[in-house]
Amino acid sequence: MHSSSLFSFGARYPIISCRVSPPPPSPSLVASLPLPSISSDSDVDSQAKSLACSLQCPHFQSCSGCTQEFNLHRPNVVDEASGFFKRYGVEDFTFDSCRLWGWRCRAKLAVRGSSDNALIGLYQEGTHTVVDIPDCKSHHPNINAAIELLREGIKVFDVEPFDEDQNTGDLRYVQMAVTTHSTSLRAPERYKNGKVQVSLVWNSRNEKSHNADKLQALSSYLWRKGGPNSKFHLIHSVWANFQTSTNNIIFGNRWRHLLGERDFWEHVGGIDISLDPSSFGQANTRAFDSLLWKLHKYVPGGSSVADLYAGAGVIGLSLATSRKCSSVKCIEVNKEARLSFEKSIQRLPNSLNCSISWHHADASVNPLSWIIGTDVVVVDPPRRGLDASLRQILESVPSIEKRMRSSSPSSSSTAKEEKRPWILRAKELSIQAGNKLIPEESKTLPQRLIYISCGWESFKEDCKSLLSSRAWELENAHGFNFFPGTDSIEVLAIFKRRVVTKKKKKSGIKKVRSK
Repeated sequence: MHSSSLFSFGARYPIISCRVSPPPPSPSLVASLPLPSISSDSDVDSQAKSLACSLQCPHFQSCSGCTQEFNLHRPNVVDEASGFFKRYGVEDFTFDSCRLWGWRCRAKLAVRGSSDNALIGLYQEGTHTVVDIPDCKSHHPNINAAIELLREGIKVFDVEPFDEDQNTGDLRYVQMAVTTHSTSLRAPERYKNGKVQVSLVWNSRNEKSHNADKLQALSSYLWRKGGPNSKFHLIHSVWANFQTSTNNIIFGNRWRHLLGERDFWEHVGGIDISLDPSSFGQANTRAFDSLLWKLHKYVPGGSSVADLYAGAGVIGLSLATSRKCSSVKCIEVNKEARLSFEKSIQRLPNSLNCSISWHHADASVNPLSWIIGTDVVVVDPPRRGLDASLRQILESVPSIEKRMRSSSPSSSSTAKEEKRPWILRAKELSIQAGNKLIPEESKTLPQRLIYISCGWESFKEDCKSLLSSRAWELENAHGFNFFPGTDSIEVLAIFKRRVVTKKKKKSGIKKVRSK
């Protein structure tokens, strides 16, 4: 792709959002799409909105990425979610749709085919057959532009795509990540001018292995054609990941920064966040930012917060800044997230009066040690939901609190040498930050639980279990359209500790009726 064609790319794939009152669809669009029978004016309005919020992607059905072609603004699961929460007393469930096209700012794509005809895309459902998706409507347009530039470089330097059957070839996968954090541009211009971090997953042990010259040539080509000195600055940086295993894991353990900026920054929830290529990052940056701002209002100012399944600590750091928390501790099992956390805390306000810590630990191992001494617990588990041990502790909070109150003060205040291995390991790999000294751990337990879920089915089970324990009650819930084109929903659910009112005992003294 020449630089002149890169300039026209934004015109081919404009970034737009669904409106509340969409304009009527064009006659050509109506003619090209199968329409249900229409029997009333309301049906006409509904159909117009459905068409205005339709995917209109040439790869639909052949690609496994999207499953819903119409009504991108409202997946089918929203009605189910609304009914579910209503049964548990939440009458005002809301759903934010955000951006419907060009929303994906992070994509992992397989590279197969041949150097003359590289296939860069996703697997067909249930197979390892790669579908080429150059015109994907979910991708940020600059991801599609970077893919075309990569395809051109593969052909120019005869880079061989990976062959799974033979375990041969050079390029296995590519990760494209867009940063929209450019303070030199006005806010409305930042998204569409996002720069792409390209991570090439190379089929070798390191940069000195076979065909290292092709890796260098390909990365230099991407930088020359899309870097800051090109006519269209598209590429933020180029990285290499080295992977030779025969399993389905995308990334290996060895990373190498090749060209461009070393640090990748994004701005969400009111703070700057650093993300390495190996760090987990939300694909839908705009929707995640919307969720964070909604979350803020449910955390009382000055709270002590535990952020479990914290990743690089985005949620915890965002709360520390916006809600002026007294303390925030982030718990994450992936040690690779530590470096991103260290860089991010360096950009927090100097005036922040908060004790902040990050711990490399498994939240499912002795979870009580992480939630004790906090007012608010935030959980953002993977799709499978809460670990059973954590859920059990959350459900047992009232009984644990009762035992703690009844224990003798002398025994609870006696300092003991810490010997639990999981706590010792977490302390060894922990990071302390902030202008406030770490407070002595109190024996309080959280009064509020905030659950962020990307797995609707697992969330329902966790929610019903938490409520049936009678330790928690559901206060509010919100849905977010993190993956338009799919029947999925991101949930922000707010639980508060259930208040148990004791019945007054009758005194047994009968009143004497006066004559």
